[in-house]
Formats: sequence, C-alpha cells, structure tokens
Amino acid sequence: MSKILFVMTGADHWTLADGTKHPTGFWAEEAAAPYEVFKAAGHETVVATPGGVVPHVDKGSLAPEANGGQEGAAKVSQALASFAELQHPVKLEDVRLDDYDAVFYPGGHGPMEDLAVNADSGKLLTRALESGKPLALVCHAPAAMLAATGPDGANSFAGFRLTGFTNAEERQAGFADKAAWLLQDRLVEAGVNFRESEPWAPHVIIDRNLVTGQNPSSAAPLATELLKKLA
Repeated sequence: MSKILFVMTGADHWTLADGTKHPTGFWAEEAAAPYEVFKAAGHETVVATPGGVVPHVDKGSLAPEANGGQEGAAKVSQALASFAELQHPVKLEDVRLDDYDAVFYPGGHGPMEDLAVNADSGKLLTRALESGKPLALVCHAPAAMLAATGPDGANSFAGFRLTGFTNAEERQAGFADKAAWLLQDRLVEAGVNFRESEPWAPHVIIDRNLVTGQNPSSAAPLATELLKKLA
C-alpha cells in the first residue's frame, strides 16, 4: 500500500480581472474520481491545504450539467461524501515529502487564487519533481507550477511536456474574458512545453515522473497512469 498526498486549494473564490470574487474551490470530479481509483487499489490518501483549512467544493461542479446528468451528479456527490479525508486536512506548510509515495493535485479555479502564489506548494512541487516520485496535476491545478522555481529563478517545470486547462476551454466556460490571466498563457511564459487536445476530451501527458491532465474528464485516466508509476 502506498501513501498518496492530495494537495488541494484552500480558496473559496477566484478574483477576476475586475476584482469580482467568483465563488469556487476544487472541482468535484477531479478529486472524487482519482480518490476512488486510489482507494480501489488499496492506497492511503492524505489531504493537505494551505493552513489546513477544509477545502471548498465548487458548487457548480456538483450540478447535473457538469456531470453528464443527474446520475453522474449523484455519483460524484456520493464519492465526495465517502472521501472522509477531505474533512481532516493537514497543513501544507507542515508536509514532509519523505512521508509520501506520490503527490496529486486536483484542480478547479481555486488553485488560480492560492496555489499559484503559494511558496510552500512551490517548494513541494520542486522537491517532488527532483525526487522522481510520481507527481500528477489536473486541469487548473498546474497553476501551482507557477510558484515552483529553482535557485536561479527559473521555473522548475521549464522544458517539461505537460497539459492543463486550455485557453479554448476557458473561453467555452465563459471565463476567458473575465480572468486576470489564463493558465495556458502563464505556463507557456514559464517555459513549459504545453500540449493541448480537443476541448473537454480526456488528455493525459506523461514526461518522466510528471503526469498531467487537461480537464475534468482527464482526472480518472490520470489517476490510472499515476498508479502505474507506483507499481
């Protein structure tokens, strides 16, 4: 059995370009689907957030239209209800990478607010990348990479092939014109080799010990790929 660290946003809003605070948090499917994959394989999970706050779910991610209908919405809600670790997070600033076998970051717009500028998360990501341990991030979670820099100031992920929520998807979601910045743009500016596929289709990129997924539908396939690296 392996011990997998879920690093999650502690934000309950996302500040838009005009200063409006859009209610958000983590995206339900991106936490629930991997959790079910990891638990079914017999692994232990620990949730960490900045300050140890209980993570907020984006209410929109629980809606039927976000889950392929009422049945899907009920399934993701049930999965979150069984995810007891969500209610007892540890403080991200106290996390020791040596205590875990793999690290996973689910998305939602929340990481754009806090993890993108969180130094503790940035240091953890850099250490995880350098350690060779399996590291996975999905959808908006790669925003956390923006806080990961080396001693020379260069981004730790520069040159890595990876993916994340695309500009096209942000436009279709209705936020591209409202956002203070776009994830794909910032990652490219940081020097990563960003790869995108069709909007909303599952898309996973693997480069060395790094596994990234483009959108919510990529969460379960990403979790499966992460498990292969733990085998």
